[in-house]
Amino acid sequence: MGPLRTVILAAGKGKRMSSERAKVLHLLCGKPLLSYVIQTAQEVGAEEIVVVVGHQREAVKGRFAGQGLIFVEQKEQLGTGHAVLQASHQFNGYEGTVLIMCGDVPLVRPGTIKELLAFHKKERALVTILTAHLPDPTGYGRIIKNQKGEVIKIVEESDADTKEKAICEINTGIYCIESPFLFAALQEVGRANAQGEYYLTDVVTIALKRGEIVRNFAVRDFREVVGINTPEELLKAHRYLEELTGISDHEDRLSFPQK
Repeated sequence: MGPLRTVILAAGKGKRMSSERAKVLHLLCGKPLLSYVIQTAQEVGAEEIVVVVGHQREAVKGRFAGQGLIFVEQKEQLGTGHAVLQASHQFNGYEGTVLIMCGDVPLVRPGTIKELLAFHKKERALVTILTAHLPDPTGYGRIIKNQKGEVIKIVEESDADTKEKAICEINTGIYCIESPFLFAALQEVGRANAQGEYYLTDVVTIALKRGEIVRNFAVRDFREVVGINTPEELLKAHRYLEELTGISDHEDRLSFPQK
């Protein structure tokens, strides 16, 4: 596969969890959400794992201390592109692939990520996006393609028009991107959008404008990549994990936030 390093985005507060606890510390079958993502990164062979922390950063760092992780801080919540940029100094001189993952997407399987990495290498892509087809894509960025089925852009829902919102293929927030390009492109990203944030998806736009190879790899089971943003979604993830493992667990092993 070649060298691999991972950035995990774990700085968000998670307002819709109705809790002061950092979202990635909520429990799923007795383990913090973030622990599943870290384990997947380790299983696919990441030689270095950088975790971007923000809300309750000391609690997150304390919970995962002693595991060989590198923590960097996002002091202001200015978007996913800004979050990844905080890790740039950890990649000085690194020429390999960066796997970007989300700390609140715990159920993506190591096998799926291995397939993504293999596809990225086979296609000789500069950027590969893990995508999914959702029955209800509300809240996610949409994958826009041309008639050949090639990605031409990603549109965040807040910036999408009616036609674009009807598209069911979504951006999961998980990417393979070659390191030198990634951090150079992030320096060019602005925040002239509906949310006033630095979108990581703008890196895709920059690659396409340069005529670089951008690909997408669609996950087979969309439930692997659904993010956890509410207590209801946490419960659904719990039930899906039970289905995967065949082990019936007790709901008291989920941490439902106190309002």
